[in-house]
Amino acid sequence: ATPTEIEAAARQYVRKVSGVATSSPRTAAAFDRAVTLVTEATTVLLAELPPRQQPPSNVPPLRRLAVPRAASTPS
Repeated sequence: ATPTEIEAAARQYVRKVSGVATSSPRTAAAFDRAVTLVTEATTVLLAELPPRQQPPSNVPPLRRLAVPRAASTPS
């Protein structure tokens, strides 16, 4: 996972568990701090895991844009 993917996942996680869809001035500091902590913890976790024996079965969402799609055939 790239640093951008890790942060995006952390942001999604914090939104989900906090119930805060968009941060406001009242919630921004706590929300951003939580995203930073989850991002750091995830980065440490991934650095400490052994290498994967095989690649993941699907392409992570943020990498899907870089994967060319097969041309669709007109019907």
